[in-house]
Amino acid sequence: MKPLNRNDVCWCGSGRKYKKCHEAFDQQIEHYRLKGFQVPTRAMIKTKAQIDGIRESGLRNIEVLDTVAAKICAGMPTSEIDRIVEETTRKLGGIPAPLNYEGFPKSVCSSINDQVCHGIPSENDILQEGDIVNVDVSTIYGGYFSDSSRMFIIGETDPAWKKLVEVTHEAVIKGAEIVKPWGFLSDVAQVVSDIAKANGYSIVREIGGHGVGLEFHEDPWVGYTEPKEPGLLLAPGMVFTVEPMINMGLPDIFQDEENGWTIYTEDGSPSAQWEVTVAVTENGHEILAY
Repeated sequence: MKPLNRNDVCWCGSGRKYKKCHEAFDQQIEHYRLKGFQVPTRAMIKTKAQIDGIRESGLRNIEVLDTVAAKICAGMPTSEIDRIVEETTRKLGGIPAPLNYEGFPKSVCSSINDQVCHGIPSENDILQEGDIVNVDVSTIYGGYFSDSSRMFIIGETDPAWKKLVEVTHEAVIKGAEIVKPWGFLSDVAQVVSDIAKANGYSIVREIGGHGVGLEFHEDPWVGYTEPKEPGLLLAPGMVFTVEPMINMGLPDIFQDEENGWTIYTEDGSPSAQWEVTVAVTENGHEILAY
């Protein structure tokens, strides 16, 4: 890549001169790279206009989840969750990102009890008293993607299952709160791992968070098991999800061979997942979808 002169137009597309836009940013990135750290590519850095667009998408994603929260109940087939998500998303001017994504047949993922993620809504899956269910909503609005999920407890459940849901929520929020410029992805993983371990839980190793905004899934991949090295440097403009999948039992998982999507815990133990979309800002972070 040809080096930019200070008076050239900045690489980010802002139209501003490089010296008044990303020159100091690039110098900071280079400082860390020369010290041997893994640094983000320019493709991982969003502009203010792009983050504004992701935020607008996120507001609609939140409204969709709020609508689900107001209606979800025992006796409801998960196909009804799918209907609510699709109708609400389109009413708000958006498109459900999961629909037909790499062949996924529905507008939302609904994962019950020992289903870790990617549960496919069905008229045959009826929510029962005591179930815990993850509803994972992703929205395209104005060409921008947002992604967040919530756990719902159907009626009253086993206190141990309720604790799993609450601890996973705590891990996600505290993981997001640690995000700051010139920190590392390992900071997030350490917080999440510490909380899970302190409560006797395990974290799914194979599936993690991801960059999001211009596409549904972008770099970087975000893991949450205890880090062995600092990992990727965090820089202003990065947008990614914090979404650990925490199991009450062992971390081992398997994929449903019949539908090719749904992931289950190997030992049949319950699993919980919350997800937020977070942006790295100049001074800290902003949660764009929750």
